[in-house]
Amino acid sequence: MQGEQTQEPCEARVESNARPGRVVPVIDRNRCEGKNACVKVCPYQVFELRRLAPGDRAGMSVVGRLKSWMHGGRQAYAVKSGDCHACGLCVQACPEHAIKLVAVRSAPDSP
Repeated sequence: MQGEQTQEPCEARVESNARPGRVVPVIDRNRCEGKNACVKVCPYQVFELRRLAPGDRAGMSVVGRLKSWMHGGRQAYAVKSGDCHACGLCVQACPEHAIKLVAVRSAPDSP
């Protein structure tokens, strides 16, 4: 379908002057401990620390849920992922290695 987007992993260090919206940060809910490093380091205010959403909690492993509970039930969310410039600072700053950058590509037009 036209306008549909697919995502595929890319390197953490994509050009820092990349246009916004070409890459989005994806957070591994089982790894994130809500330590706020990504929020502090992101120059584009892409991240926010929030209470873990019930739907996100349901998809986590038992260990992930336990870790979340131990860290106050708050995690990072990429609330403005379309503003990501792919600088990779969040990937480098995250002590849990919970963030990866994923390239967003338009799907080819269907006949």
